[in-house]
Amino acid sequence: MSAVLVVDDEPHLVRTLAINLRARDYAVETAGDGRSALQAFHDTAPDLVVLDLGLPDLDGVEVLRRIRESSDVPVIVLSARTDSVDKVEALDLGADDYVTKPFGMDEFLARVRVALRRGREETDQDEPPFTTEHFSLDFSDRHAVVRGGEVRLTPTEWRLLATLARRAGHLVSQQELLREVWGPAYGRESNYLRVYANQLRRKLEPDPTRPRYLLTEPGQGYRLVGG
Repeated sequence: MSAVLVVDDEPHLVRTLAINLRARDYAVETAGDGRSALQAFHDTAPDLVVLDLGLPDLDGVEVLRRIRESSDVPVIVLSARTDSVDKVEALDLGADDYVTKPFGMDEFLARVRVALRRGREETDQDEPPFTTEHFSLDFSDRHAVVRGGEVRLTPTEWRLLATLARRAGHLVSQQELLREVWGPAYGRESNYLRVYANQLRRKLEPDPTRPRYLLTEPGQGYRLVGG
């Protein structure tokens, strides 16, 4: 049974989400503010966090930042904020998905299933290591070394890199990447790819502003090249 921590300061929404999740055999913990959320997170070690950004004490972005300091657990952000800046900030800090309020329950539950599945799945064990002059990626144990030092990558970052590495040197379309990494319901969220590509460049590239390895073909897709 997967455990889900729901963090939101709207009691009615928390109750609705908890009822629907428990009806599908998820174990559910809830919290109504940021500090309670962090305490519950450390006490229960959930398999998934559903996190509202608009909390009454700590902002949800700060809660996400603190979670990411110690864990790669999948996080779905809920927010009434429709500004793309907020979405980019949440994704940039390591959120796996972003759901704008109001939302349909079927859509929400589908995103929960996808996030949990991604959290459980391992990168392809048969994927050979990918090595360049500046970094190496060992997909079998998710070990990344950049200029001699280990670098931590999130599960979503590993999945994106593995998808590109399988077709190293070749263009992989935005739609294919979104469906491979986030699931079949995705295909138009190109902003997700921009955010994660920028994150990976900051972690892997010698000069993130002039990438050598993770390349963008504007309006088309991405390619990972060696050398």
